[in-house]
Amino acid sequence: MEYRVISADSHVNEPPNLWQDRLPAHMKDQGPKLIRCEDGGDGWSIEGKAPVSSYGLSALAGRRYEDYKFSGIKFDEIMPGNYDGKAHIEDQLKDGVDASVIFPGTAMSSYVMVDRALGVECMHAYNDWLHEEFCAVDPQRLVGLPLMPVDDGLDTAIAELQRCAKLGFTGVFLPANAGKPFHDSFYDPFWAAAQDAQMVICWHRNHGGKMGSLGNAPDDFVAGIVHRFFTAIQPFTNLIFTGVFDRFPGLKVLNAETNFGWMPFWVEMMEDQYTRQRHWAKLELRHSPKHYVWRNIHATFLEDRAGIALLDRAPVDNLMFSSDYPHSTTLWPDSQRYIDKQLGGLPAELRHKLVAGNAVRLFRLA
Repeated sequence: MEYRVISADSHVNEPPNLWQDRLPAHMKDQGPKLIRCEDGGDGWSIEGKAPVSSYGLSALAGRRYEDYKFSGIKFDEIMPGNYDGKAHIEDQLKDGVDASVIFPGTAMSSYVMVDRALGVECMHAYNDWLHEEFCAVDPQRLVGLPLMPVDDGLDTAIAELQRCAKLGFTGVFLPANAGKPFHDSFYDPFWAAAQDAQMVICWHRNHGGKMGSLGNAPDDFVAGIVHRFFTAIQPFTNLIFTGVFDRFPGLKVLNAETNFGWMPFWVEMMEDQYTRQRHWAKLELRHSPKHYVWRNIHATFLEDRAGIALLDRAPVDNLMFSSDYPHSTTLWPDSQRYIDKQLGGLPAELRHKLVAGNAVRLFRLA
């Protein structure tokens, strides 16, 4: 099919019955359940605990900014495109978007469950639902990212990656806060399997795993939304300088909802410090840092006029537009206006790369 615009970062809010329908019988009691909260909204109970919060910032598509709220939204008040593949496609077409790359919602809680057998089964259940129900409506328009159990033994993670590759997935989701940092050589067998399967490794800001307290409390949440645009810098820099991309030159990694206005300065600093420090640090990279950014590293953007102004110093083949449907930063249903405002003066070929072509190539949609 012809892709004119792709959102390379959209999300689901999973349906209430997902885990109750799909978990083994002996795990259903502790599995995720949607319940009514004290604030009148609906939230997810995990392992029998009270919900951390009810629906709010993760499910605001269709609301005016003046009607935004942190929590207190019921499930039947959110748009069906949050959890139903057919409705999701219809919402995207209203926005002039032909396809979406789908990041998880509550399924990320699987990474912090105390009962790790339950956590792994919850990931499997989500991955199967994503494949069999949500994305099955139209796999050419809905590009799902299954969760990888990277904290539950590499054999388990590799087996799930290979299973998902056989199901037709072309990318996987990893938690930003895993038990070991991703530049640790511990992950080399997983990177090898991902490279062999041509699976794109996808993170979403610093989401997933055991989060720190900075910026996560409600009274600091707006500041947190801002500083999380810069959360790709540390892991990407570590992957480059520890030689991960020398060992796995075909590995493709993406961090979503980061924009890229920071990238030219970041590359400049890496190049400078590599030149200055590589001798005493005995850095034996095969290429300078910029090479790996252009070859291996990808990012998505929403509104990023600073980045567009610096496109001549950015990896233009690796940048992808997104609407972030249905979160509080979403451009829906005004994506076309944002695209025209930012990219209207660009050559048609370059504009198409940014809004669709790069995503088509990375996720092998053509």
